[in-house]
Formats: sequence, C-alpha cells, structure tokens
Amino acid sequence: MATASVRQFDCTPDDVFAVLGDGWVYPTWVVGASRMRAVDPDWPTEGSRIHHSLGVWPVLIDDDTQIIEWTPPRRVRLRAKAGPLGRAVVVIEVRPHGDGCVVRLAEEPVGAAGRLPRFLWAPLLHLRNEETIRRLRYLSEGRRIEREASPSRSSDDKTSRPGVPTPAEGTPGADAIADGAEATEANAAAASTGEA
Repeated sequence: MATASVRQFDCTPDDVFAVLGDGWVYPTWVVGASRMRAVDPDWPTEGSRIHHSLGVWPVLIDDDTQIIEWTPPRRVRLRAKAGPLGRAVVVIEVRPHGDGCVVRLAEEPVGAAGRLPRFLWAPLLHLRNEETIRRLRYLSEGRRIEREASPSRSSDDKTSRPGVPTPAEGTPGADAIADGAEATEANAAAASTGEA
C-alpha cells in the first residue's frame, strides 16, 4: 500500500517540473538523500538515472534513481533504490489549481520491501514525504519568484533552470518497468482527486 502527501503550491506546474528536471538538486528536497555523485547527461529522459548517496557520513549508501515516466507538466514516475533498504516507486502528479497547482507525491515500496507489514514502514515514510513535498514546494515557489522578479535577465544570469527540460525519448530498464507495474497503489494514490 502506498503513502501519499499533497500540497498546494503557489507556482505553475512548469516551475515544479523545472526543479524535478534538475537532477543535481535532488538532495535539496528529497529527505534522506545526502549528496549527488553523478547525473546522467540525458536526465530526465526515461531510463536515465541520478546517482546519489543516502544516509549521514560516515554511514552512506550509494545507489540511484531512474526515470520510469516523464510527462511534464503533469506526472513523473521514479524508481528509487536504497541499497539494502530496498526499492520504491515514487509518483509525483501536478495539476493546475487557480493561479498555482496541487502536487501529490505517492510512494510505494516494491520487491522485498513491499512485502513488509505496512505498520513498519508507512508512518516513517509518510513523515519523510511530508517534509519532501514541503521542500519541493519551497524550491518550486522560489523558482517562480526568481522568474517573475527578473523576466528580462538572460537565462545565463539566473540560478535556476530556465524551463522544463524536453529530453529525447528514452526507455527505462526492464527492472524499473517491472517495479513500476508492481506499484499500482502509488499510481492510484498520486492520481487521487483530493485537494490539499
């Protein structure tokens, strides 16, 4: 069973996807990710990966997260690995709402981690994702503020990515596709029509 967190953001869906499309900033908003080691040059093409470390020094686990689906400005699905802690599928749905948008983040453990009793992982995962979506909101709204404050500045002078990346078509690995298919509850939780 998946956990889901939802927030209303005061920015456009494109602002959210500009943040999601910058693989180097993931440790800024993903709770538990402590550093980036590499970002595939074709990120966020489906099948591309970001290579990160989890934990706190000196106990760090090196692993990666792969794009299963990239369909801005609406949805991204990721397959996150965390070494011996297992794997999860993360679905982020973004929908316009008034002058802003509603973002819903759902996560579901898959593989061996998905067979653990829900009471063991769900409360901690929910707390983690509440903070994760809060951080994503701050970055996305900050991007909007920067974009609106200086529309005449060239994109070279800005600190944020100028827009939503439009990568070439790609294909996730078979293992990521299988995990994505297994995470049916994360897909349903992210697609829920509930408001923030």
